[in-house]
Amino acid sequence: MKAWQFVTENHPLELHDVPDPVPGPGELVLDVKGAGICHSDVGFLDGTLSGLLPKRPITLGHEIAGVVSAVGPEVTGFAVGQRVAIPCDIPTPGTSLDGGFAEKVLTPARFVIQVPEGVPFDQAAAATDAGMTAYHAAITVGGVKAGDKVGIIGLGGLGSLAVQVCVGAGAEVYAAEINEKVWDLGTELGATAVAKDIREFADKDLDVIIDYAGFGTTTAGAIETVRPDGKVVQVGLGRPEGTLNLQRLTLSRLTLVGSQAGTQEDCAAVLKLISEGKLRANVTNISFDEIGEGVQKLERGEVIGRLVAVRQ
Repeated sequence: MKAWQFVTENHPLELHDVPDPVPGPGELVLDVKGAGICHSDVGFLDGTLSGLLPKRPITLGHEIAGVVSAVGPEVTGFAVGQRVAIPCDIPTPGTSLDGGFAEKVLTPARFVIQVPEGVPFDQAAAATDAGMTAYHAAITVGGVKAGDKVGIIGLGGLGSLAVQVCVGAGAEVYAAEINEKVWDLGTELGATAVAKDIREFADKDLDVIIDYAGFGTTTAGAIETVRPDGKVVQVGLGRPEGTLNLQRLTLSRLTLVGSQAGTQEDCAAVLKLISEGKLRANVTNISFDEIGEGVQKLERGEVIGRLVAVRQ
């Protein structure tokens, strides 16, 4: 079969012929129907995250949805023909094992969850990483609930999903996004207001602010804006370091907590929201042959939302 593989840093993905996978004990093989392209894939190629990869070459693609095509010994609960997805975590195919930028993917069955009928494979693929990460930060870590006032920093692939999650939970959402071209999207998704800087909502007594950008200044702005006894959840890592107002953090009794990825339960909750029509990722579909070019477009900042390679 064909697979898009990482070979070395600062070099495009290469399309290779590789053997079809065969499941061993406790393993499944999926026919890949949707494979999302993530900023982490760019990080592998430019060397920022390549140290996490256990081998080279390795097939990338960690946002995976598909259909079970082979079941190994000792596997229960799965059968050929089931619609499934692989919630992204470490280890997972595409980071620690060969991933979904291929026709088929081999995975331990314990990594896999079912996809509800009616959820398209492109949406299911986006749910495994962006959707799960956005939900985990807002609901599981942030504790967002009905009646809360929530700030969302960044309206990209994660932030746009988080707006929907928080609005669906009954919260009032205020979004900060430097790119004015996506402001209308924020309001269409349910945000009460959108501005360039979260500090513009300092008078709103925000209970929780979730920073999906992470440029240091954005986190600092969240600390200065959230209400006393409020919570700031850090997700984005646009910069590795930042300077914070420790006096404000301490004297206002704020909680600052990091959030990364999520759990199978988070991913299942996202898939349920999608199946109920309450959540939808902003997805652009490409073909399998366009994966290499798609990663380069993402690196150049030419992508809004998520790119997902789909197969019929």
